[in-house]
Amino acid sequence: MLEYNRRGLNYGELSKRNIEELFANTRDLDGQGEKKNPQDFALWKKASPAHIMRWNSPWGEGFPGWHLECTAMSTKYLGETFDIHGGGMDLKFPHHECEIAQGKACNDVSPVNYWMHANMLTMNAQRMSKSTGNYILPMQLMTGENDFFEKPFHPSIVRFCFLQAHYRSVLDISNDAMLASEKGFIRLMEAIKVLNSITPNDEKQSGFNLEEWKTKAYDALTDDFNSPVLIAHLFEAVKYIFALNDDKETISTKDLEDLKSTLHALIFDVLGLQMVEENNNEKLDQTLQVLIELRNQARKSKNFDLSDQIRDKLLAEGIELKDGRDGTTYVLN
Repeated sequence: MLEYNRRGLNYGELSKRNIEELFANTRDLDGQGEKKNPQDFALWKKASPAHIMRWNSPWGEGFPGWHLECTAMSTKYLGETFDIHGGGMDLKFPHHECEIAQGKACNDVSPVNYWMHANMLTMNAQRMSKSTGNYILPMQLMTGENDFFEKPFHPSIVRFCFLQAHYRSVLDISNDAMLASEKGFIRLMEAIKVLNSITPNDEKQSGFNLEEWKTKAYDALTDDFNSPVLIAHLFEAVKYIFALNDDKETISTKDLEDLKSTLHALIFDVLGLQMVEENNNEKLDQTLQVLIELRNQARKSKNFDLSDQIRDKLLAEGIELKDGRDGTTYVLN
């Protein structure tokens, strides 16, 4: 560590910590007395007899230190220097600080160009914790198998909700927040569909300053990936699109194609959202309930050929009808 600092590489540069203060605040932990410097950290650890991770090395049988694991993987797969490194704010020091130290000491270059440290995720305005039961797994949010949200949400709706907070801000999720995000997401997708049916008018000037809007949208991206501001600008375009649909605004052919390509790039390529059909599951359920009712009527009128035909055709499509004491239900196979 002293050699690292003698070379002017400034351990603490990422977290803006002063090296002298780090020395003063070093805790008295086991093994501290064996270090040449209080801020030194292990690159390789000796494996105890019961440790499951163990490899032979010039330094004995052991395993890599926590920080070295990440440096080794990133160097192997991304090279000595790569562009963006993510992670939680709690990893900035000492973990990411140590990755920088290792990269510079080994390769004489800073390993990362941009660090993006995300803040904490809370639920219902409370910290997520297993001890309090206030937590949820990502897949449970999407399957609906939880006690916090009234329905499942498509992954793109979850992503859209998360993008409405800056990545360095605390993000709180709740049932109301997810429902509001779903509503906004559906309106955004509807605008994309409507835009494809708009007829341009080259006789009048476009009623929307497209170049100014594009500049504001891309400025939001370059301002530390300010996704909430970008989304606000997207809905400026959404408002304009629905005004076009109501014949309250006009757009030229050139601007129409430019608006389509820009929105596609921002929504699907940059934000990574996907087009989701609204209420597909509900529509399927409604359709099947109609078929079940028709089959029940056929059975009551003793038209068993029609009844069996409905059942067999649905089964061929992977939908099995089950008759029980409480009525007929279906299973998707």
